[in-house]
Amino acid sequence: MAIAMVVGNVIGSGIFYKPGNIAAASGNFTLIISVWIAGGLLCVFGAMCFAELGTMFPHAGGIYVYLKHAYGELVAFLFGWTEFVLLRPASIGALAVAFIGSFTLAMGWQASDLTQWLLCSALILMMAWINVLGVIWGGRMQLVTTLLKVGFLALVALAPFWTVPFAGWMVSVSNFESAPATSENAGTFGAQIAMVLLAVMWAYDGWHGITPLAEEVRDPQQNIPLALFGGIGILVVLYVAANVAYHSVMSMAEMRASGDHAAEQMLGKLSGNTGRAAISGVIMCSTFGAINSNILMAPRIPFAMGRDGLFPKSLGRVHPHFRTPAIAIIVTSLMAIGLIGLISIGKAFVEGTSVSETTSMNLWQQIVQSLQNDSTFSLLTNCFVFVASLFYALAVVAVIVLRYRLPNADRPYRTWCYPVVPVVFSTVYLWFLAQIYSSNPAESRTGMLLIALGIPIFFAMRR
Repeated sequence: MAIAMVVGNVIGSGIFYKPGNIAAASGNFTLIISVWIAGGLLCVFGAMCFAELGTMFPHAGGIYVYLKHAYGELVAFLFGWTEFVLLRPASIGALAVAFIGSFTLAMGWQASDLTQWLLCSALILMMAWINVLGVIWGGRMQLVTTLLKVGFLALVALAPFWTVPFAGWMVSVSNFESAPATSENAGTFGAQIAMVLLAVMWAYDGWHGITPLAEEVRDPQQNIPLALFGGIGILVVLYVAANVAYHSVMSMAEMRASGDHAAEQMLGKLSGNTGRAAISGVIMCSTFGAINSNILMAPRIPFAMGRDGLFPKSLGRVHPHFRTPAIAIIVTSLMAIGLIGLISIGKAFVEGTSVSETTSMNLWQQIVQSLQNDSTFSLLTNCFVFVASLFYALAVVAVIVLRYRLPNADRPYRTWCYPVVPVVFSTVYLWFLAQIYSSNPAESRTGMLLIALGIPIFFAMRR
């Protein structure tokens, strides 16, 4: 179940929804596939560091616990606060939007924004109730949906080959030829790498997913590293294979035109409407499992903070019958529903607003442009990745900090190639964050603002 948690928490919407956007950010197949491999390697580096931290502190809360020991209560609180009000709601919300998007596409519906919001709300509340019933129910559902997702993703990766007898398809070398980037944010070569990495890291996000549940894992010193390394290895193979399959079937122009639906377009090209409907069902299964794993894990951090007195104590209470942090589960789910609604309102507010086409746009114009041009799914995922990356980098640096602050602490697992691994990971992330801060103002500024709002709340809670 621990390996299933890592793999299931990662495979959600990214591998299906992001390849078309990646093709718009960079038309260079070599760069695209290289960043997918590099993203997996970054996750392995991060996993090495998180394995040391997770076995040092096998307690509920994950990153929150590591930051608290390394930097003190303020930094830990800011992570927990941001996780509670933005990160996990944004992730759950994006996955719900992806699920409903694939559902309406498969059914041939043109659902209104209100209808989509109501469907997303019903889905999130249903998943919340399943996880309120108990961690075993959530864990069993995670195991089943993970096995289905891995199997279906493998079929997607092999689709160009098993459909040959029916579609007569053959690889066209021209599909792998480079084409100029079309994304408005992709300028220099470095900016293209950053934009591709932004999408890739959403697809990989969740690689550390077992650590918030460390307190509930049997034999954590052995099973946490095993789950992290085994899960990430499976993911890298599946993701690279799936991307090769997409580009084998579709040209770069077709990839860009597919937008959020590259997988559906690929199967549609190979086997018509039947294949398109089938892959929509696969994506629904995949996002369904990812929503479950997010709701399963998300309340553990506010639960740990409530237990420490940094959040309302009600969030740290366990349901007397189900023995789960029921209040934290429900509140987190309601936050996700509210966030989807807020973005929908923001997009409606700026609809029709004129934006200058010059390169010297002010911040407000850039934000309006993001709201107008980016889907709700993209806005939620980009904001999530930027803010989450800040805290991932801090958590990896915590390995170095704690080696100095607690040199004699028990470390059942020690990071390989220390300190090269944490230094490389944090350096790449700092460069990545700087690129995204300048190219995606709406998402990055919103995230920074919400982090800053946590500072006065921390001191208020302390009093």
